[in-house]
Amino acid sequence: MAPQTEHLMSLRAARQLRRVRTFYAAGVALWAAAAAWTGWAHPGSRQMWVSVALLAVFTGLLCTAWLWLRRLQAITPAHRPAHHAAPRRATARRPANARTA
Repeated sequence: MAPQTEHLMSLRAARQLRRVRTFYAAGVALWAAAAAWTGWAHPGSRQMWVSVALLAVFTGLLCTAWLWLRRLQAITPAHRPAHHAAPRRATARRPANARTA
């Protein structure tokens, strides 16, 4: 069993990777749109190739973040927080005023 600090670090790393993955996905969408727009407006221009290069960079970063997150989840399976309190049971309905019972 892994120590508690390692488990917390893996949870933090997974959370950070999810945030970064969202950022990279937005970057891929942005640069795909920019590459399509400049490719249509100015085919073969320097701006188009820069957009395509940045699209490739963000796609690579997105794939890397996805792989790391997948490996991290494979190493540490998803743990649900333990609830140590007694389970809640349905209480009997009581009148709002205690004197009218």
